[in-house]
Amino acid sequence: MDDPAATAELSIAEVCRRSGLSSRTLRFWEARGLIGARRTAAGQRCYGAAEMARLHQVATLKRAGFTLAQIAGLLGAPGLDLARLIDAQLDALDVERDRIDEAQAALRAARARLAAGRAVDIDTFCTLIKQGETAMIDQAAWQKVYDRYYSPEEQAEWAALKQRAFADLDMDAYARDWKLLTDRIEAALPLDPASPAAQAFLAEWRALMAPFLREAAPKLAAGATNLYNHIDEWSGTVEPPFSKRVWDFITAASAAASGAAAPATPPA
Repeated sequence: MDDPAATAELSIAEVCRRSGLSSRTLRFWEARGLIGARRTAAGQRCYGAAEMARLHQVATLKRAGFTLAQIAGLLGAPGLDLARLIDAQLDALDVERDRIDEAQAALRAARARLAAGRAVDIDTFCTLIKQGETAMIDQAAWQKVYDRYYSPEEQAEWAALKQRAFADLDMDAYARDWKLLTDRIEAALPLDPASPAAQAFLAEWRALMAPFLREAAPKLAAGATNLYNHIDEWSGTVEPPFSKRVWDFITAASAAASGAAAPATPPA
């Protein structure tokens, strides 16, 4: 009689057929330590009930929009606050949905122009398409940076913090204020960090940071500082809100003011 455990094992081809995943995906997930596979006497991969259960978990989390790094954290640390992680992921998906909605609205506007007999040149059309592509690419690139410097639980803390700290702010106006300040600092450099002009810039910086600093735990604030202390490591893949030159100046101005560590930086 066949061993029930053996007859329950599936080949990689059968798993691909049932799951809709490619063998390349299965091997990649296995290499990342997300799933496992048994081996037959001939050395072929096979999957039993436990391996299939884990595979379904990873696939479900991936469909929910979690990155592989986040999934690894979820599966490897059962003590994580799952409810907060879900809330953080929902927030991220809401942002992505809003950006896609904007791109779709632009494309619908172009289609309406065409339906009304008005011309839409190819440059305009390509620009509209790129808006949608850029929104998704930018978010994916930033997520890789977050995964490098923050654990899944810390990312959940960030999402909760943003809701508490910035719920009553006009975020468009807040972003403009940051842009104006960092542009002015950039234009004024080089500048003695201890000078009155430098300390005035620092005061403006700290005023903009106030909503964040009122709510952020010290560990989270330190994590933000660490992120921008390594700005050279990731600024080539995403567009930082300010240059390393500005960050180094603020660090020096803060040290000149009090001898303390650099202030935490604004959320990316």
